[in-house]
Amino acid sequence: SFRGGVRSPRQRELNSFLWTIRRDPPAYLFGTIHVPYTRVWDFIPDNSKAAFQASARVYFELDLTDPYTISALASCQLLPHGENLQDVLPRELYWRLKRHLDYVKLMMPSWMTPAQRGKGLYADYLFNAIAGNWERKRPVWVMLMVNSLTETDVRSRGVPVLDLYLAQQAERMKKSTGAVERVEEQCHPLNGLNFSQVLFALNQTLLQHESVRAGSLQAPYTTEDLIKHYNCGDLNAVIFNHDTSQLPSFINTTLPPHEQVTAQEIDSYFRHELIYKRNERMGKRVMALLQENEDKICFFAFGAGHFLGNNTVIDVLRQAGLEVEHTPAGQTIHSPAARSPEPPPERTSASPAPATPAAAVPAAPSATPTVPPEEEDPALSPHLLLPDSLSQLEEFGRQKKWHKRQNKQQRPRQFNDLWVRLEDSTAASPP
Repeated sequence: SFRGGVRSPRQRELNSFLWTIRRDPPAYLFGTIHVPYTRVWDFIPDNSKAAFQASARVYFELDLTDPYTISALASCQLLPHGENLQDVLPRELYWRLKRHLDYVKLMMPSWMTPAQRGKGLYADYLFNAIAGNWERKRPVWVMLMVNSLTETDVRSRGVPVLDLYLAQQAERMKKSTGAVERVEEQCHPLNGLNFSQVLFALNQTLLQHESVRAGSLQAPYTTEDLIKHYNCGDLNAVIFNHDTSQLPSFINTTLPPHEQVTAQEIDSYFRHELIYKRNERMGKRVMALLQENEDKICFFAFGAGHFLGNNTVIDVLRQAGLEVEHTPAGQTIHSPAARSPEPPPERTSASPAPATPAAAVPAAPSATPTVPPEEEDPALSPHLLLPDSLSQLEEFGRQKKWHKRQNKQQRPRQFNDLWVRLEDSTAASPP
């Protein structure tokens, strides 16, 4: 359905992760995916880009511009003060983990692409950026880190993932940006697994990666699968819920019965904590923001898994009486300034472009806009594929703080009191 990077008319009709909330002016929900934006941008329909372009307010899961989120993320991942991983893990599991990370470090130079090396992304730097502090992290975060240290994922570092790219574009276009969650609400549920569940999960993860290393197992679920399903517009909840929680499935028919039970418990816990409960909370906050911005076009960009399957954000909104309909790729967006933005050559906050008012952004030609990977900024830190947007914040935040020092005329932050007004009893309290 696509030749040489250009979508055929059939492809243009296929993939749409856009929903319209019927009101005047309209609001939009857009399903993102946590992969390098260059792998999917050409396949996103023009009307999704037009909806983004037309919006005055853009909301993400997390506040991608607030340095607080960066420090909250870092502290959430760490073991209590003075503890190291070696102190908490069984000896044999610790040494298997160390051996696997030594293997990854050894292989990294051969995994990296010439393009990455040409831009000054060195294997040592990359390994340290992703795994440098592993001995201080809680085991559950180490498990996620191990999952993001595959050859495919390493080869995609250095390009902003789609959510982060949209956040950078919104900033560049001087759109007002905000969030519906705080780091703790994504982070604490992960720390809520009990210790035996965490050990089981880490052990299963290591077994999987050791088998892949030995050549006896094909990786069961890959980033490539995710990209293919997204680009083909496959609204399959199973695939995208993996991307939403960033967790491997531990349910495996070869496990002995008692381990099957543990795997089911973990799967159920994460589905409820990282998808259903969050969808409920996110839906409520979307409604509050819509009330607060009755006269503005709003665009909500969340992981696609939040809109697919059961108990979605869309279900929460519909149950509250809002009219939400899926918007196919060919359907025109009826709103002012409805044009597809052509992404500029990729820049990061470390090399700020002069911000252009949204109205001055050139309309894209009808052909698919694209950004060749050669134009990415070498200064961009690698993104870490951790739950949802957490690690993108880490990356974006480092660049952002630098940018804020450079640019004193930063617009005032929006909705800084949002959490005071929107707190509800479902919010996770710190452990």
